[in-house]
Amino acid sequence: MNRRADRPLLLGVRHHGPGSARAVRAVLDRYAPRALLVEGPPEADALVALAADEAMRPPVALLAHVPADPGRAAFWPLAEFSPEWVAIRWALARDVPVRFIDLPAAHSLALGEAVSGEEGTAETGHGRAAEARIDPVAVLAGTAGYDDPERWWEDVIEHRADGSGDARPQDATGGTDPLAPFEALAEAMGALREAYGDGGHDRDPVREAHMRLRLREARREYGEHVAVVCGAWHVPALDLRTTVTADRQLLKGLPKVKPEVTWVPWTHRRLSRRSGYGAGISSPGWYGHLFGAPDRPIERWMTKVARLLREEDYAVSSAHVIEAVRLAEALAALRGRPLAGLAEAGDAVRAVLGEGSDAPSALIHDRLVVGDVLGRVPDGAPAVPLQRDLARSQRSLRLKPEAADRELDLDLRKETDAGRSRLLHRLRLLGVPWGEPVRARASTGTFRESWRLRWEPELSVRAAEAGVWGTTVEAAATAKARSDALGTTALADVTALAERCLLAALPDALPVVVRVLSDRAALDADVRHLAQALPALVRSVRYGDVRGTGAAALGEVATGLAQRIFVGLPPACTSLDADGAEEMRRHLDATHHAVGLLDEGSPAAVTPAAVAAAGAAPEGGLRDRWALVLRKLAEREAVPGLIRGRAVRLLLDDGRLAAEDAERLMGLALSPGSPPPEAAGWIEGFAGGDAGGLLLVHDERLLALVDGWLTHVPPDAFTDVLPLLRRTFAAYDDGVRRTLGELIRRGPAGGAGPAGARGGQETAAIPGFGPGLDRDRAAAVLPTLRTLLGTEETGTTERTGVAG
Repeated sequence: MNRRADRPLLLGVRHHGPGSARAVRAVLDRYAPRALLVEGPPEADALVALAADEAMRPPVALLAHVPADPGRAAFWPLAEFSPEWVAIRWALARDVPVRFIDLPAAHSLALGEAVSGEEGTAETGHGRAAEARIDPVAVLAGTAGYDDPERWWEDVIEHRADGSGDARPQDATGGTDPLAPFEALAEAMGALREAYGDGGHDRDPVREAHMRLRLREARREYGEHVAVVCGAWHVPALDLRTTVTADRQLLKGLPKVKPEVTWVPWTHRRLSRRSGYGAGISSPGWYGHLFGAPDRPIERWMTKVARLLREEDYAVSSAHVIEAVRLAEALAALRGRPLAGLAEAGDAVRAVLGEGSDAPSALIHDRLVVGDVLGRVPDGAPAVPLQRDLARSQRSLRLKPEAADRELDLDLRKETDAGRSRLLHRLRLLGVPWGEPVRARASTGTFRESWRLRWEPELSVRAAEAGVWGTTVEAAATAKARSDALGTTALADVTALAERCLLAALPDALPVVVRVLSDRAALDADVRHLAQALPALVRSVRYGDVRGTGAAALGEVATGLAQRIFVGLPPACTSLDADGAEEMRRHLDATHHAVGLLDEGSPAAVTPAAVAAAGAAPEGGLRDRWALVLRKLAEREAVPGLIRGRAVRLLLDDGRLAAEDAERLMGLALSPGSPPPEAAGWIEGFAGGDAGGLLLVHDERLLALVDGWLTHVPPDAFTDVLPLLRRTFAAYDDGVRRTLGELIRRGPAGGAGPAGARGGQETAAIPGFGPGLDRDRAAAVLPTLRTLLGTEETGTTERTGVAG
């Protein structure tokens, strides 16, 4: 200890390493410094005491952001096994002062490339500068004969149980010296700095100048009894003899902003990315296990793996665990490693617990090697008012943030679930996508919502950024919606915003959105834009009352929008190329669905004959006027076949067109005078989708028309229409395609062959389905049918042929 009394303890570490963390703790216990200096933003000095709060649970991160410019933010993450976290907790437990010594966030954020920021910043670099940077760990690993830097670092540092390695240097008293590995690492880094200078890290000289200035201040106050925990690469620079004037000159003229700093929760999954200190780790769950295991880490790891696999219904016994441990240790010995690492453990799991299969590996990697651990910060941590309001809402709604994916089904008739829905929709409007809407599995009713929730640390930043819009989630979402409405030029975007306002229950934002919507709709004459905007607007009108929000004003706008589409759609559908026809067909489908929702509850539809005879729009509802539009499209020759076929199909589905009329229009479209590509487009529009396939299955006259047209297509035109037909029929379900094939093979128009006699009775032939009813086969299903219906057998007559 005496030989180090004339200078501070410089503990060079690799961030987020359990071996480094244990070694740091051993040195601090041995030398008991009077002050601790840690690599990090000095603005966080006032927050360091929160690390001792019992409510603080790593992984956590220091967040620095600029309130006036929310895009400027940076993180300094810390895990339970991070050397910096271990050192801070050691100091706070002993009332030792802690100070951060890195370049202030005020400068690093102003420079535009946060020195300790997220991906894509100065730590990771871009272009030639990034290519010129050296990885000191990779250089040392190559010097030691390792081709994998991670493996070398684990063997030398992370897998040492006591932080001092196998070769244990002795101090003057004959005991183990915990500082010796740090001195050896500092000497190696010094050699690298002599050879490579700053190694391409052009911001390091500025950062290290500030670190030296802070170190000088601490030495003047506490003497040489000071410990510094920083990246090993910086140790030679901190030991460098420079003048105060030279260091201050490097910091002179740096740009500056006014940041705010706080603690935010972090996740193991985020630790696995290259962020923060620029040192991402691929296996935070494994490192956490190594740090927390008091002894026999491989045995304890295999026990964790076995427990997980059993929970997932894998057959894993104690014998499997024992053999897996033996194999991992044997592999480590064969590979010359001091301890079985993650690679050896993975190979043993695959060979023994997985019985040669890779199937369990992905599960183990996701749940254990990386993990879904989410940190927690105390309520006393600084936060913008909106973040505090969000935390209150989360508690009152019992909606806890979690790092793992979580499925949430909501019943909007329940007040708590309705509140959860409003909160999630408001956050999405603010750009805080905590939840992602998914299709409901159990129900498709309007009173049901399903979400997939996952809390990521970046959401804390986004919540802080959203604080510029208001002090509560509701007020901020309202202000954001108003601003978005005034700044939006596309009509479809305004209608989508109106729908989001209704889902988020923002009545104060709706008047502004409706006014902007009316103005945009009045000025936009493009039918495509109107048709694109109508569906979202109609959904807002149709489902607004589910959440107790009024949508009468939106209903008036939607009705006016629909009427303008009715007028402009027929001219817009003429003289279109293939791409234009496909786009307009999608608008046609969307408008048809929207009109059905908008006009729900209107007077009964008029008959097809009345629609055909009407020369002008009837006095009925929107559906009646829409039926006239579809009729015009179906009969106008200048309209592409794809749209004409779709119009006929929509009329037929709605009962607005008799089957005979549909057959007549199909016959005209498939007549020899129609170009084959145009006829194929008509078929695609009419028979597209599974419902179109079922229509052909059950109406053999229409199928016969298609079959007859196809057999008479000229050979030179067949190759042109084949892709269209393949696209149409490929969309059908396998069973539909199979049935259509059988019908075509047997002859769909009465070509099934003569009547047959089954069961002693004459039966008429059923076109397309064989010679008649097979009563024996029909009787075989009766017992099952009675069981399903819950009826009793009444006699032998039912079993022998009377099936109705």
